[in-house]
Amino acid sequence: MYPNLLLKRASLTPNRIALRFYEKEWTFAQVYTEANVFAEKLRTKGILPGMRVAILASSNPQLVVVLHGCIQLGCELVMLNERLTEGELSYQLQDSNADYLLVDSFEIRNLAYPKRLSFEDVHLAEQTAFEMEKEWPKDRTITIMYTSGTTGNPKGVRQSLENHVMSASGSALNLGVQPHDCWLCTMPLFHISGFSILMRSVLYGMTVHLHTKFDAEKVVEDILSGTVTGMSVVAVTLERIITVLETKNLSFPNTFKSMLVGGGPVPLNYLERAIKRNIPVLQTYGMTETSSQTTTLSSEDAIRKLGSAGKPLFFADVRIDGEENIGEICIKGPHVTTGYIGASELRNPLVDGWLHTGDMGYIDGEGYLFVLDRRSDLIISGGENIYPAEVEQALVKHPAVQEAGVAGRSDDKWGQVPVAFVVLKKDTGEEELKAFMKTQIASYKQPVAYYFVEQLPRNASNKLMRREFFKHIKDT
Repeated sequence: MYPNLLLKRASLTPNRIALRFYEKEWTFAQVYTEANVFAEKLRTKGILPGMRVAILASSNPQLVVVLHGCIQLGCELVMLNERLTEGELSYQLQDSNADYLLVDSFEIRNLAYPKRLSFEDVHLAEQTAFEMEKEWPKDRTITIMYTSGTTGNPKGVRQSLENHVMSASGSALNLGVQPHDCWLCTMPLFHISGFSILMRSVLYGMTVHLHTKFDAEKVVEDILSGTVTGMSVVAVTLERIITVLETKNLSFPNTFKSMLVGGGPVPLNYLERAIKRNIPVLQTYGMTETSSQTTTLSSEDAIRKLGSAGKPLFFADVRIDGEENIGEICIKGPHVTTGYIGASELRNPLVDGWLHTGDMGYIDGEGYLFVLDRRSDLIISGGENIYPAEVEQALVKHPAVQEAGVAGRSDDKWGQVPVAFVVLKKDTGEEELKAFMKTQIASYKQPVAYYFVEQLPRNASNKLMRREFFKHIKDT
């Protein structure tokens, strides 16, 4: 058993600042009180402990209270990505079999669901008192986040209380914890990268300085104020921060300690420029199934171990599964998911206790992990994971498309962008396909270019050879 995290934190440091949003601040005692009031109103609306509640909302203080309120009530949170299309969201709601859907606003959320409530609906309700649990079982599911598999079918990943606690503990042992730590959060709270910051906040007694969305100018302003000590970014947002500093000929103060960068290796050019601006970059490797970080590269090793994601955090273990030095990355530890839900519920993510990630890499003689290929065909664009099969499945829904293949193309701004290769069965054009795809999948998954070909390269097993796509185009 673990203690009720928010209750414990509010009792330890009630007057410490938990949340900052623009000029407004909330102490841990205030967050605890508001969360419990919201939990009691959820009871009035018929939401009970153990129910599965899907949440669709933008990152702001109201969402923080809603998340904590649902957790206090004992609900499982299905974290919905607000960037997805209505069809994608509907699939996740049906697959998760959510008891209720909570949205921040009916005006901006057109998603239909039998049991749907707005935050305002709950706030207007009366309070129904209930006995709050002072201890929580370690295996209790706190969150469910969807991550598409290589087949293109989204999988609902369970993240237990122990997963979150041990992930935060491993990060604390790596970075250290100080009473006046403040983490700038521009990552969406529906992502593990954002939600994990909230969990670390409660466990560490750390302030979260929340932004609704990323704004490089505002980020630089907040860090230069000297109140922010850490932040999580991806390579493309790191570069935007560096550019602002360079334009203004500024550097970060020594009060800023950690810039965690995930979503793929950081280019050498970024690292060299970051060093000149006193940005302590720490490259990381993690995934939804590992509740955020598994390995982290210290800033002092950033150049010496260029391209490495670092060493495993204290409670994590990493090995390479393969006959050669390069093979599949496997992860073990208490931060690894307890399993999936819905259509993937019967699929055990662990083999003899190890999570087989599908990512390829190697570990050098000093124990540093190098990730060579994330799930072989995975496209990482601006830190977002794009699975080719998911885009392909959307493309072949068009009546003119016979076959489709998608691969990533290098891009100076986003790292990679998706490109589509299409075999037609009747005439159509690129503009028509682009218009169609806007109705099928989120904007960041849209192919930036379309090539019309007579056939797609396949191997003897009739599987697409995505790495041959661009060569295939050149040869035709």
